[in-house]
Amino acid sequence: MRIGIFGGTFDPPHYGHLIVAEQAREQAALDQVWFLLSARPPHKSDRTITPFDRRADMLTLALAGHEDKFRVETIENDRPGLSYTSDTLDGLSEKHPDTEWFLILGADSVKDLPTWHEPQRIVSRAKILIAARPGHPSWSAAQLASAVAMPTQDVRVGIVEVPLIDIASRDLRHRVADSRSILFQLPRAVEVYIREKKLYARG
Repeated sequence: MRIGIFGGTFDPPHYGHLIVAEQAREQAALDQVWFLLSARPPHKSDRTITPFDRRADMLTLALAGHEDKFRVETIENDRPGLSYTSDTLDGLSEKHPDTEWFLILGADSVKDLPTWHEPQRIVSRAKILIAARPGHPSWSAAQLASAVAMPTQDVRVGIVEVPLIDIASRDLRHRVADSRSILFQLPRAVEVYIREKKLYARG
């Protein structure tokens, strides 16, 4: 199996996330893309994140009807402490030993990969699929290898061309808090869930 791992807090998931996942699945000939729901991301420890089960519900609603292509992966919620991608990939590899892994990252995020916890383990476990974004150069295998101090031949990189969809979860949270419209920026079922559960509302 060729499985793409698309990690994030997805707070909330929106059409930008879904389009990146589908383009990666198609262009890299992946069997599935798993939305890896981050439980305790070390780089977001300074802000409050919507409870894990609420975010899992929203992702499930967003992916409904496409379970053959996408799934919600909750492995990080089963592990105590901070959620490190290197540990997660090790855990997934133990559970699915015959799987070839592809880690999907935005071109704006790949530059941070060398600062992550044990980046060499990440790069050794998975091919890095970089979702191209205007204004953010995509790294070559040689550039990434140099940044993580690994031989170039041990680093695998692919580029995914993605339509420019400038939607951000942060902006959606602010729009809800300000009672502004989020229509057509995320699946209708997710929008209804946010309203029903009063997520992101002030007070």
